Amino acid sequence: MTHETSRRKFLGLSALGLAAAAAPGELVGQGVAAGRSATKTPGANAEISVWVTSGEERFAVAPKAAWRTASPAAGSDQIRLSPGTKFQEVLGFGGAFTDAACYTFNRLSPGAREQLFHELFHPSEMALSTGRVCVGSSDYSTKLYSYDDGEADPDLTRFSIEHDREYILPMLREARKVNPDLFLFSSPWSPPGWMKFNGTMLGGSMRNYHFPVYAKYYLKFLQAYAAEGVAVQALTTQNELDTDQDGRMPACIWPQEYEIQFLRDHLGPLLESSGMATKIWILDHNYNLWGRVVDSLEDAKLRKFVNAVAWHGYYGTADMMSKVHDAFPETEMHWTEGGPDYTDAGYLTDWCKWGGTFSDVLNNWCHSITAWNLALDEQGRPNIGPFPCGGVVTIGSKTKEITRSGQYWAFAHYSRVIRRGARRFLSQSQNSQSQNSQSQAADLRHVAVENPDGQQVLVVTNPGPARTLDLRLANMVATVSLKPNSVTTFAWR
Repeated sequence: MTHETSRRKFLGLSALGLAAAAAPGELVGQGVAAGRSATKTPGANAEISVWVTSGEERFAVAPKAAWRTASPAAGSDQIRLSPGTKFQEVLGFGGAFTDAACYTFNRLSPGAREQLFHELFHPSEMALSTGRVCVGSSDYSTKLYSYDDGEADPDLTRFSIEHDREYILPMLREARKVNPDLFLFSSPWSPPGWMKFNGTMLGGSMRNYHFPVYAKYYLKFLQAYAAEGVAVQALTTQNELDTDQDGRMPACIWPQEYEIQFLRDHLGPLLESSGMATKIWILDHNYNLWGRVVDSLEDAKLRKFVNAVAWHGYYGTADMMSKVHDAFPETEMHWTEGGPDYTDAGYLTDWCKWGGTFSDVLNNWCHSITAWNLALDEQGRPNIGPFPCGGVVTIGSKTKEITRSGQYWAFAHYSRVIRRGARRFLSQSQNSQSQNSQSQAADLRHVAVENPDGQQVLVVTNPGPARTLDLRLANMVATVSLKPNSVTTFAWR
């Protein structure tokens, strides 16, 4: 490798990144702020709308709170809000339109699907506005396929997206009809087998002399989708490029130098010369690979074509994304995969797990959060891979009954209230200093944003018992109650 980061710089970045993993009661969302701006302080008695998920309640309207002039008295657990210190913009929230998810949606009657899509995508409902598209087969597919199967075909004479015309493209068009602002990005799980050393889409790695033809393959996919009325606005090089999953599913290892070479010398220039405005996001894998990302972005020629990093949260911690941001503040962060296990006892009720995850992701500079499969059946199918993933929603294979996961309800607290173009602003936990009572706010997770219309929003995840705390904004305070094992959204103007 010639794109190395000095050991001194690398260790410095490690120290900087630790700032984002603030201890309970310390600063949340550290780093270089995107800027300060004037903001209006709510007046006394101004109302705060409240929605809560806890126990049997699901994004239920709760009694309003109200701002009042703060007294100098201290001692309460509190969250301090500083809307003048703003960070990244929010692109949106959503999930993956895998072959399996689209197949599952397609099994619904047109009327039932129309109702579900209105619930999921319409701006007045869940307002999901980001979506991931698979370039060929993923592990969540009805079968193993690429767009050019068979013997070597360097001229791509067999290239065809015919498989996707049956139900993938129709589902994408239907979702975009409900929400025209749906932002789509694409990820391949494997090139066609004939481009790889092992001759199959299952595991293995690329032959680098196929890079030029693979770049053309990807361009043909983007052009074919656009011709079908489904423009794809961003792409990743490869899903989970640091593993081949033991050959148990479509996968492909991409060494770092391969990813740099492919994007810098082939795909990036080809998209540019073809007039494609599609953005390129690198990595599409776990937090713990942050060092690889920093080193890759040292290549100025690569940065000409790459504007973002795609992250998964299966290994490492969210603060590792801030290490990359500290090194390359102009590079966007996007969280592109994570979902529940349908065999987990908490599948229907783990909203605190996901609510906390989403807060961490946003507090570490991500512009978007996209879950894994939008929909699967009650056994996590269709699935040609080894993992027991569940959908954001489950659709019964026989009954067609729709069940909403804990992750769905966590999403509701973000996507239903936070709009595209919102800006995250500073929120800080401050625990009670009373010697007579132990603080119960230490494990709260929270994130605050300001919507484009000036509405301010705070989402608080409370995985513990019921508690009361103060929200403090300049010289105003509001005392609010948090239910046990809850996610609560507060919004005010």
